[in-house]
Amino acid sequence: MRLRIIAAGKVKEKWLIEGICEYKKRLSRYCEVEIIEVPDSPDQLPRDVALAKEGEKLLAQIKDGTYVWLLDLAGKMYGSEEFSGELIKAFDKGGAELTCVIGGSNGLSPEVIARADQRICLSPMTFTHQMTRLILLEQCYRAFRIDRGEPYHK
Repeated sequence: MRLRIIAAGKVKEKWLIEGICEYKKRLSRYCEVEIIEVPDSPDQLPRDVALAKEGEKLLAQIKDGTYVWLLDLAGKMYGSEEFSGELIKAFDKGGAELTCVIGGSNGLSPEVIARADQRICLSPMTFTHQMTRLILLEQCYRAFRIDRGEPYHK
């Protein structure tokens, strides 16, 4: 199985990079993890222009036939057990590959939203797009552990 995360912007904080690396390592028992960063648009651009530019870059990284989760505040929220089931179903639907898309600080273009097979909300709170990567990886790790009946989830 392969989990691809496509995200706008680069993670710069050392502690976040370390956390992301830790959960990539933990997830390696269950799936291969690939994180693709596309440049985010400068803040000086009008929002619609920024969204269009980022959207093109994000869409260019999505492989044909892959199942796409869009991390979106307007998406559906799940508890940990439900999330686990949805993750496994998404891998089945995507031929053992799932692509998760995380937009930049301006949000997501209509074209990226239209490409999503499923919209997922990790929380009603807003997180930085850099922090969302770490939270998503931790939740995927938790989901695999739940699916396999392994201890971790409390």
